[in-house]
Amino acid sequence: MNLRALRMFVATAEAGGLGRASTRLHLSQPAASRQLHALEAELGVPLFHRGLGKLQLTAEGADLLRQSHQLLRAAEALRDRARSLSAGDAGTLRVAATPHVIAGVLAPFLAAHRRRHPAVEIELVEGGAAQQPQRLASGDAQLAIMPVGDDRFDGRLLYPVYALAALSKSHALSRQRVIDITQFADESTLLLRREFGSRRWFDAACEIAHIKVRVRLESAAPETLIELAAAGYGIAVIPSTVVIRSESVKVVPLVQHGKALGRWSMAAWDRQRHLPRYARQFLDELIAHAGRTYPGKAHIRHAPRLPKPVLTSSTAQQ
Repeated sequence: MNLRALRMFVATAEAGGLGRASTRLHLSQPAASRQLHALEAELGVPLFHRGLGKLQLTAEGADLLRQSHQLLRAAEALRDRARSLSAGDAGTLRVAATPHVIAGVLAPFLAAHRRRHPAVEIELVEGGAAQQPQRLASGDAQLAIMPVGDDRFDGRLLYPVYALAALSKSHALSRQRVIDITQFADESTLLLRREFGSRRWFDAACEIAHIKVRVRLESAAPETLIELAAAGYGIAVIPSTVVIRSESVKVVPLVQHGKALGRWSMAAWDRQRHLPRYARQFLDELIAHAGRTYPGKAHIRHAPRLPKPVLTSSTAQQ
């Protein structure tokens, strides 16, 4: 099957027209049209309705579009492997992470990485921790920064992530070195949405402690929660990966039965997909960077230590 024709099919479907698609792929419109007709003849089904002023996918075309995306990703993986075998120093790496990990961990790291590896393009995919396994499984990302615990994927440890409380300095609990989860029973709480890992840890801890908190806001923006906490609107529960710039809040680690609330983070990848050499170099350098510094270190010095997990033999790529 001609992959150029397949790319033209996908580009035409996404662009909604042959003209924009042919421009994107640097082809003349007649040449692009010939590719589409040849692909339809090879597949034996019409891919687009024509004569409507705008190309529209047929039912068969819509179904085959999904398969085409998968086939093109597989072809790209094959090219990545060939490049890594021949040189291993150029390519595109898609990395999935939460917004606060992108801001607090990856942003400080990427500038130096680009200076060292100018031919490696890093594309970031933003989303909550709950979305990262699907990003890897679908091939939408090659690496994901996510909590340890999903043994479908290979991974390398990065740093511990603690659940923290950010609260007004005038709040009675701000004088404590740690805050037990049971102390939230009578407090107004500001929480990240449920797709974030720290929110799931907090919910699970509350369920174990048999407490129901008063949730005043759920947000995807930790900065919003922190500012509201500074104003005395409630206690914000955030992960230690969030960069806290406000000087109007006190940040205190959360515990349950004397143990820290949190989990180690890892850089994970799908073991069924080839990881290019430049991706492994990225991993080595990110781990070294995270070992020197990561967000939240200043706020967790009074927290009980999170035990370092022992990865299984399939994930211990140290």
